[in-house]
Amino acid sequence: MTLVVEAASEIPDGVRVRARPVATGLVAPDGAALAAAPAAALQGFSGAVGETATIAHEDGSAEILVGVGTAADLDGETCRLAGASLVAAATACEAVVLDASGLAGGTLDPAGVAQAIAEGVLLASYRFTRQKADPKPAALGRVVVVAPEVAATSSGVGRAVVTAGAVSCARDLVNTPAGELTPSAFAEIAAGYGNRQGFSVAIWDEKQIFAAGLGGLAGVAQGSAEPPRLVRAEYGPEDPRAPTVVLVGKGITFDSGGLSLKSADLMMTMKYDMSGAAVVLAVLGACQGLGIGVRVVGFMPMTENMPGGRAIKPGDVVKVRNGRTIEVLNTDCEGRLVLADALCLAAEESPDAIVDVATLTAAVVVALGRRIAGLMGNDDRIVAALQRAAARAGEALWWLPLPWGYRPSFDSEIAEMKNLGVAREAGALVAGLILEEFVGATPWAHLDVCGPAWASETTGYLRQGGTGFGVRTLLELLAGYEPLRSPAAAGATGRTMLK
Repeated sequence: MTLVVEAASEIPDGVRVRARPVATGLVAPDGAALAAAPAAALQGFSGAVGETATIAHEDGSAEILVGVGTAADLDGETCRLAGASLVAAATACEAVVLDASGLAGGTLDPAGVAQAIAEGVLLASYRFTRQKADPKPAALGRVVVVAPEVAATSSGVGRAVVTAGAVSCARDLVNTPAGELTPSAFAEIAAGYGNRQGFSVAIWDEKQIFAAGLGGLAGVAQGSAEPPRLVRAEYGPEDPRAPTVVLVGKGITFDSGGLSLKSADLMMTMKYDMSGAAVVLAVLGACQGLGIGVRVVGFMPMTENMPGGRAIKPGDVVKVRNGRTIEVLNTDCEGRLVLADALCLAAEESPDAIVDVATLTAAVVVALGRRIAGLMGNDDRIVAALQRAAARAGEALWWLPLPWGYRPSFDSEIAEMKNLGVAREAGALVAGLILEEFVGATPWAHLDVCGPAWASETTGYLRQGGTGFGVRTLLELLAGYEPLRSPAAAGATGRTMLK
């Protein structure tokens, strides 16, 4: 059953379960007193974010109280979590009405409230059941968001449906077994998705990849029986003068580490190493539905990283798209090799900005954990714009430096650079510095999503498995995009460190 979320100005007939937001202190978010309720139903319920309490009435109807925390701290993420907790509390209900009339205020307008609630509801209801012989359908099939401003509420719900659909697309791709989602299969899916969602797709096979000088992508692919693919996607708005933003997504459909083999434990989730490509494809698919006014180009280099008989060896050298050579000392640092080629292609588009998304380093997980992505870049304006977009989307980013003083750590004696720096030192930062070598003067930002792209357990609106992290942030960035025309502010990119 597909969950339907809709907007209304009043409670529709026939829906016998009503949900009501409750702030800390057991009051409505607008300060109104909570109607009397049985003490047993409220036991342990304080109105904190994520809490729920169900009150059953004698006539068979019910009321679900949904905690939203302190009224003064109400924001979009609170509303998403409230929507998610409602789904958890209403699993046995066929339909629920959520009264959102008292939630707007401060930084949240009615459309923003409705969008955030609906996103939480839809993302929390996500299930990946394709591999199950007899999946149990969810009972909850309809959620009605009620507020007086029905036009704004309907607009917000509509945007949430498109956004959550994109996130679910990315999650589906990441959750698909690597034996099924090969580079060729991903390319075929991308072509079909583009036809349905209103963007164009071009696919390069291994011969075209070789002819185009994509030596990083071709080199990583050598060890796999599956041929590589380069997927280029493009969405164009009606305005031909619109700025261009290029998105690049790492697409390693399975990462064994190559000859620098990972441990068995680390390989268990390595189908998720194409999360960046999944995010980029999903974002392209939502552009038309959200009316994005920016030309968006996506590059997705797709391959497996396997230890076959032809696999690239430690000490080998590859030549990437722009003619630069990289000495490969660790074949498990393959992401930067395939991204080098894709970033060169991105820069050739002469875009206003480039943003890459990649599950690039375990080092960023050591630094920031599983809930925060690393953010780096060569231009303060695009980095700051991503921070603002992530704050609106509820996806946590942390701005990390790119210190010039670490650049010599990946100098090579036999090539122009190595594919890693000093072992166990600043791994995420050095990886970012390596990527920067291939964007030229184009404003560029890098999202290392190695931590939050995969959830080890179900919490809030995240389901165990692929999360689609980055889709909402990039859509927020594109929806409110302002061309980068003024000079970058000096001294705030980490360049003041380690001259």
